[in-house]
Amino acid sequence: MLTTVKGTYNNGQVMLEEAPETNGPVEVLVTFTREIEPAKQNAKRLFGFAKGKITFMAVDFDAPLEDLKEYM
Repeated sequence: MLTTVKGTYNNGQVMLEEAPETNGPVEVLVTFTREIEPAKQNAKRLFGFAKGKITFMAVDFDAPLEDLKEYM
C-alpha cells in the first residue's frame, strides 16, 4: 500500500505534517518537489503598502447589483 504524507526537509531532517499509520519499519521514498520560501514571522503590513496598485475602478462600482435588488 502506498501512503502520501506531506512534510518539509530542512537541515538534513524531514518533518512530517501528520503521522503515517504504520506497524513497524517501512521503506520510504522522498521526492523533492520545490524549494519553499521561509515564512516571514511577525510580518506587518504598513499603511499604504498597496498605494498605486489599483489603476482602474468602474464608474458604477458602488451601484446596487441587479441580483440583490429583491433584498433591498
